[in-house]
Order: sequence, then structure tokens, then C-alpha cells
Amino acid sequence: DMLAELTNNPPPPPSPMRTAVRRVKIYTPLVALLILVLGIVQLVRPLPAPKLVMTAKSSFNFAGDKPSLAWPAEGQAAVAAAGLGTLGTYGDQKPVPIASVTKSMTAYIILRDHPIKKGEKGAMIDVDKTAETEGKKNNSTDNESTLDTVREGEKISEYDAIAALMIPSANNIARLLARWDSGGDQEAFVKKMNDTAKELGMTNTTYTDPSGLDATTVSTAEDQVKLGLKLVEIETLLDITKKPKWTDPSGKTWDNWNRLVPYNDSLGIKTGTTTKAGGNLLWAAQKKIGNTNQLIVGATLAQHKPSIIDTVIAASKQLMISSQKALTGEVVVKKGDVVGYVDDGVGGKTPVVATGDVQAIGWPSLTVAVKLGDGGNKIPESAKAGTEIGMLTVGEGASQVKVPVALQRDLVAPGIGSKLTRVG
Repeated sequence: DMLAELTNNPPPPPSPMRTAVRRVKIYTPLVALLILVLGIVQLVRPLPAPKLVMTAKSSFNFAGDKPSLAWPAEGQAAVAAAGLGTLGTYGDQKPVPIASVTKSMTAYIILRDHPIKKGEKGAMIDVDKTAETEGKKNNSTDNESTLDTVREGEKISEYDAIAALMIPSANNIARLLARWDSGGDQEAFVKKMNDTAKELGMTNTTYTDPSGLDATTVSTAEDQVKLGLKLVEIETLLDITKKPKWTDPSGKTWDNWNRLVPYNDSLGIKTGTTTKAGGNLLWAAQKKIGNTNQLIVGATLAQHKPSIIDTVIAASKQLMISSQKALTGEVVVKKGDVVGYVDDGVGGKTPVVATGDVQAIGWPSLTVAVKLGDGGNKIPESAKAGTEIGMLTVGEGASQVKVPVALQRDLVAPGIGSKLTRVG
């Protein structure tokens, strides 16, 4: 119109076509500019981090009924497998005196708070007059088992002190360790024992002394298994308790009261016998299944049939062997099976496969978890086929089986088309 006024030429008459053409001419550059801007934004904004997504089943159930174990004829007992849970319990789980099984807690606290490096002996502990004097007590007249070769002014290594505690069951060394740990205050150590029991969920346990001589120290088989599952994590302790004999620093050799070792893959842990408590044993064993060394912990308490030590050893042996037999392995994923994929966040899914057979460990009726994770490593945006990209795990803790997973084909970084069309 303006042009028409300047040239004195009248504007063309308005028409729908002319209006439409004019709008196209005006808006086309604007739309093109908007598309260009959006495209640039899509290309330069960060891509989402690739992540692993599992397609395999998240659990596996062992077929069959729960196994029947060889429980003792009296008292109470419990068995659990590390990382798997409880195989079962027997008898009324009410607190009973546990005698020298108490020393298992004493050893746990000492090794927890004063860990010994592999191949070393740990701290050197001063032997005081009380330890020497109490060492002269004996089993027949004082109902005390002791290490009678220690002398005031000498030193004993932490490792040898734990060995004296767990193999000849030396009461005087249990009390020495309690005084050493707590600055001479044995009662403070007993408080630490009870606090630790609460932390471990041992709700039916009360400790009144570090040796177990007092019948007021009571627990249940179920509670002692909870402690035992922590003890089997301490390599130094098992190195001691699986010994059938131990030679003290003076050269005197002591037999292990736990005569289950070294047979049937037994690993210890601690006996405890008094007239009132009867025969008691917190025990551990192992079973090799595939590439996994499965740990089993059990407790057999309140065995009163004479002789009480022989009765509790025999009952524990049968229970231990039946527990080992109950454990089995079953392949749940085979090498090459697709177990998931890498999601690049823009629509790309690259399959991942197990690099080996994956075996679950358990017993009939047990359900175990199956998980896929990156193992704490960053997943790359691109990688060649066969690159290990994560870990497939079955079970928990000591029973856990781990197998790496790898890319089934090349992982390719998202292209321009994927970047431009992604949403979100």
C-alpha cells in the first residue's frame, strides 16, 4: 500500500491467495530461525548418562521343601549360612548359661577394636600379677581352665592371647584382655560386651564376665549365631580356631577343646562346659560350591548328657554335616545369556551378556536376590563388543557370586538424528 502511494499505482485488490503468500513470506524465516535454534540446543545440551537396565529375573527360588537338619536330642541349637540367612532353629530359644562360649564375644571385641594385620602378631600385652596368680588355678579344684605359663613382667602378643582364649580356653587371659582393653576396668569391658550384643541384635543375651565362668552370663543359640556370623569375617580368628593344637610362647602345647577341627571342613569356634551350663559349642564350617567358599555358623547349647563335652561335640558334628549337605548350587544364568542392556537415554539399547555361568548358592525353598550393577564404574558412551560393562551378582555377603557382564555388540554413541529427536 505504501509502495502504491509512492508510485501513484493503486494496490492490487486483496485476495485470500495474496494474504496467504504474504504470511508465508513473513513467517517462514521466523520458523526457520526457530528450528535452527532448537536444533542447536538439542545438539549441544548434555546427553543423559548411560545406565544399565536388568532384564533377567531379580530373584531365584530353589525348588523343594526346606531341609530337615540333624538337630540334637536336647537343649537348643541354631544354624545360619553367611549371606543367606537362617537354615533353622531347634528348642526353646530362652537364655541359658553358655560357659566359655562367652570368650567368643571377648575375642570379637578385642579383634574389632585392635585388629591384627595378616601375618603379624598384633600388640604386645603386659602380663600382670593377677594373670600369673589366676594362671595357677586349675580345672579340678577351681573349675578354671587357665594358661599357667604366663609370668608377671613378661609380654604376650595379642595373637597368642587370643589363641590362649580360644584353644585352651584360658580364663586368666580372658580377664587380662578385658583389663588391657579397658584400662584396667574389667567391669567397663563387660559393659562393652553387653553394648555390642545389643548392636548385633542379641536381644536374649546378658554378659556378666569376660570368661563365662559366671553362670549369670546367659544367651541363646540364635543369639550366638548372630555373633558367629561376625566372627567368621575375621580371618585372624579363624586362623586360630581351626588349629587342632597350639604351642604357647613358652613352648607348651595345648589341645583345642573343639575336637571337630580339623575334620569335615570345620573352622572352630569355641566350646564352653560347666556342670550348670552343660556342653555348649559355637561352631563354624565351610563348603566349597563352585568358586565360592560358603561359610556356615551354628550353635549347640545346654547338652547335659555325660560326658557333656563329648555330647556337645557329637551333636554339633551331626548338625554341621547335615547343614553342609543341605547347601547346594544351581546355575541360574548361563554364559552368553542376555541379562540386560545399556540404555543411552535417547532410545538406544545395547544388550549385555553374562561372561560366565552364574551359580546361586542356597538350599531348597530359599529365594536369593539377583542384581545387575555397574560395579561403581562409569559406563562409557561408546565401547567395543565384549567390553566388560558391569557385574551380575547373586546372593549377599560371603555367599555372593559375581560374574562380569559384557557388551553383546558395539556400544555406539548417539548420532545427530538421535540427539535432534530426543525428548526430555
